[in-house]
Amino acid sequence: MSIPQSAEGTVENYSQLVQFLEDGCKVHTDWGIGTEHEKFGYDKKSFSPLPYEGETSIFSMLSGLRDTYGWEEVRENKKLIGLKRGGSNISLEPGGQLELSGAIFKNVHQTCNEVSNHLSEIKMIADNIGAGFIGLGASPDWSENQMPMMPKGRYELMTPYMGKVGAHGKKMMYRTCTVQVNLDYSSEKDMIRKMQVGVSLQPIATCLFAASPFFDGKPNGYKSWRSAIWRDTDKSRTGMVPFVYDEGFGFEKWVDYALDVPMYFVYRDGKYFNALGKSFRDFLEGKLDILIGQKPSLSDWADHLTTIFTEVRVKNFIEMRGADGGPWASICALPAFWVGIMYNSGALDEILDLTKDWSDFDREKLNQDVAKKGFEANIRGVPVYKVCKKVLEISRRGLLERAISNSSGGRRDEAHFLDPLFEIVEARQTLADKLLENYWGRWEKDLRRIYLEHSY
Repeated sequence: MSIPQSAEGTVENYSQLVQFLEDGCKVHTDWGIGTEHEKFGYDKKSFSPLPYEGETSIFSMLSGLRDTYGWEEVRENKKLIGLKRGGSNISLEPGGQLELSGAIFKNVHQTCNEVSNHLSEIKMIADNIGAGFIGLGASPDWSENQMPMMPKGRYELMTPYMGKVGAHGKKMMYRTCTVQVNLDYSSEKDMIRKMQVGVSLQPIATCLFAASPFFDGKPNGYKSWRSAIWRDTDKSRTGMVPFVYDEGFGFEKWVDYALDVPMYFVYRDGKYFNALGKSFRDFLEGKLDILIGQKPSLSDWADHLTTIFTEVRVKNFIEMRGADGGPWASICALPAFWVGIMYNSGALDEILDLTKDWSDFDREKLNQDVAKKGFEANIRGVPVYKVCKKVLEISRRGLLERAISNSSGGRRDEAHFLDPLFEIVEARQTLADKLLENYWGRWEKDLRRIYLEHSY
């Protein structure tokens, strides 16, 4: 979940909210790639989640990274709750999951190098304090009662509220991890095309990156339990946003949607004020009952946009949010997958043509089916593994046309980051399938083996 946003100016009218999104438009040569990923930390002796304080803890991780690698502190109420360095941030999810919000890069090689460097730093500090980190979509065997709460005001407000608006909200907050990529658009028309393609392909990404077949210490019947959890978290701010296909969709329609999403908080002078369930429309009119007479700032609007948890969302860029947390190769494969499609006009056209007959019902059903069945799902009678292969081929062509080699003088272009995904499709076996095979086979139902074999 996001750190407080930064944007200058007071919002006096609706048009400024629209302009905030329009200001995200960039010429093609300025498009960037931002990768974000979350991971679970655990104590190597007990395999339990890391508490905030103690010898083997989140605080020890953050302070170790600060002292060893030159990260700067981010504090809230005097508590160390994050780090920043250059254009990158390390933040805490509610249950202590560490999230790297990466800097903006021009190509997949660069964002993957950042990931590699980050995981090396994480491993060095973790080894020193007796901790480990693992990339999965859901915590495999920790109960809700085991999970710590990180000392952030945002989470103190959200936790009880989540228990009122959905059956799985607390599970989402405390026991899931994701990987996402943030991409740019050049115009409103370009944003519309990318949102439509992004929503159609989120189920494909969920299938390809499925890595959460365990929960509460046993198989949960899903390949991506994380994806299923999101469907009953808070229906007012989650889902497949079918209105992106409506005639007339654009920046204004997204603003209208966002204004109707209930608020969580207002952040002022380092503190979170409870605005749970209140209306940003009232805030815009100076009628928010907790801050009567005050108008929102652009930072308030930016913060509010981070509380929308749809499968794809617009801020002043687009976020692709449908993938489970996973191993190093997955973290690099996700930006490659989306860049090959979203940053190539021909690829966008191919995907729009491929998915043109899919209805809202088809997309929603596919999203549900892949979470449970993985490659055994189908869309309009076509096996999903065939669709995945076709989409990967389109993405690869897009990456090959970019023709960007790595900076070390090598000849490897960005397309090689898709190799693990092609292997998954050829085998018709997601990471979740492989984990289940190990669980029922050589692990002999000993789920702690997952920490020994799949940690970074």
